[in-house]
Amino acid sequence: MTSENPKIERRGLLLVLSSPSGAGKTSLSRALLDADPHIALSVSVTTRKPRPGEVDGRDYIFVDEKTFKSMAESDQLLEWATVFGNSYGTPRAPIQQAVAEGRDVLFDIDWQGTQQLSERTAGDLVRVFVLPPSGEALEQRLRTRAQDPDEVVAKRMAEASSEISHWAEYDYVIVNADLEESSAALRAILAAERLRRERMTGLSAFVRGLQSTLT
Repeated sequence: MTSENPKIERRGLLLVLSSPSGAGKTSLSRALLDADPHIALSVSVTTRKPRPGEVDGRDYIFVDEKTFKSMAESDQLLEWATVFGNSYGTPRAPIQQAVAEGRDVLFDIDWQGTQQLSERTAGDLVRVFVLPPSGEALEQRLRTRAQDPDEVVAKRMAEASSEISHWAEYDYVIVNADLEESSAALRAILAAERLRRERMTGLSAFVRGLQSTLT
């Protein structure tokens, strides 16, 4: 008798985390990447200049405006947007390859990018929206995190209201009152989605083989 867990082939999935600024999306992403070696963060293409310590190909793929425009026009990007004068996008080829090979990819993007991904990768996408436990908690986190002046905090709070209005477009919602509990919830979502029957491409063959041993 063997207790070996059989390896069943499956398609990878695209796990999207979105939230208003200060709700804890980045902390949840880092915690998941640290806890699970089988998921990797999507590396975006950007036209902005590298910041100190950033490595091309690891943190971002840094390109010029002409190259980015060419990638967008030739459908090499799954989603893209311009933020504060800089363009950001997700390269299509490496994401499609990862999914086909059964590898999972994590996205830290806003609702606009999520909508674009939904149009192009609907069957592979798992969308999670992160909410703060209260407006007061969000404001406190914003003030503590960045030490921004009042007018900047007020602007971020107004933007948060707009971001939150898109919560119903997501498959799951996590209210991030406690990072440890929210991280556990995110890991549970990922574990369940990995077991969805339609993603288990090798399941039919496994079941046929199993049945053959029972007759």
